[in-house]
Amino acid sequence: MCAIPAYWDAAKTQLMKNDRILRKIIPSYDCDPHLPAVSPFVTLVRAILAQRASRQTARTQWLRFSEQYGLQPNPENIAILSAGCLQQIGLPLRKAEYIIGVSQHFAQGRIDLTTLDQMDNEQVIQRLCEIRGVGRWTAEMFLIFNLRRADVLPLDDAALLKAISMHYFSGEPVSRFEAREVAQAWAPWCTVATWHLWRSVNAVAVHY
Repeated sequence: MCAIPAYWDAAKTQLMKNDRILRKIIPSYDCDPHLPAVSPFVTLVRAILAQRASRQTARTQWLRFSEQYGLQPNPENIAILSAGCLQQIGLPLRKAEYIIGVSQHFAQGRIDLTTLDQMDNEQVIQRLCEIRGVGRWTAEMFLIFNLRRADVLPLDDAALLKAISMHYFSGEPVSRFEAREVAQAWAPWCTVATWHLWRSVNAVAVHY
């Protein structure tokens, strides 16, 4: 089952009103996200695989993982594996360790979607970053793709910075500070702005 976040259309309208660049980008690259209903565990696994990896590499590793353990794997089944088991299907050792660690958190009930859903964005990030292998970017992907929060600005995302550089700075390198300044006009719809900027550089390849 897929769904478009309820806030999406209103957000697009407001962003086009507030930002002259997005006024051009949103109609040109408009493609409403049909976000699949996946488990929180799958979202974190896919985000971990995407860390410091090309889209193709992350996709290949996910295909191998899902072929072996299913599209909606039970974290309890992953938690009892060794890192070597995941290495055998082509995952790097460090990411294999991270995924097993995340699965153990789920299996032991230390991650609860109902609890996370009641937290604000920074609280969710803080909670998820307590898990080894989960950094701020990974937690932000969780906020966007699983909790579907409307106002997430992943300033560590290379594709977002590339898009801001291309559209707002004539291709010149852009700092996180400069990106944040640009994004002030997007609140409280930073997720929707980010999505369309990703689309403008063809960066939305998978759903986490």
